[in-house]
Amino acid sequence: MADIAAPQQGPVHGAPYPAKTRTATGAVNNVPTEVEVSYFRDKILVLVSQSGRLAQWIQVPLSAPSAASVDAALPLNSRTNGNPATGLLPSTHLTPRTLFGAGGESRETFGQLVAAQIGSLLALRDPSETRTLVVGLGLAGSQTGSTTDAQAQAIYFDVVDLVQKAL
Repeated sequence: MADIAAPQQGPVHGAPYPAKTRTATGAVNNVPTEVEVSYFRDKILVLVSQSGRLAQWIQVPLSAPSAASVDAALPLNSRTNGNPATGLLPSTHLTPRTLFGAGGESRETFGQLVAAQIGSLLALRDPSETRTLVVGLGLAGSQTGSTTDAQAQAIYFDVVDLVQKAL
């Protein structure tokens, strides 16, 4: 039998076990929805699920180039040019990437917008946050496929509001 080299062992870094986890429940589009946020040493995992489903996974690196981090550090008024509605948009330095389950252009866009907004909330809460955000979405039906713009907007705000309760 061939010798199998033992893997090299680097330094072991202590991390709290189990990972800090927070949950929230509420209704999104009149459907019971669960949100769970787990803070791992290298990632922040946010799961948004209806009926136990997780159909779409999106990754958002929170580390930003130094010039982009200026945007996150500016007061809300200067970033929005006095328009409060602009403050509802995610920070421009965040680049969400769908990992699994795009399911069409409108669904992928909706998921990336939600993930980028969650990333913005985390970056505003702690500008030094550099972990990667991973968002799992599992909303019943299509988020924007057969809904009007007003319904999609209401779903978006319901999801973001529920996630804020768990952060």
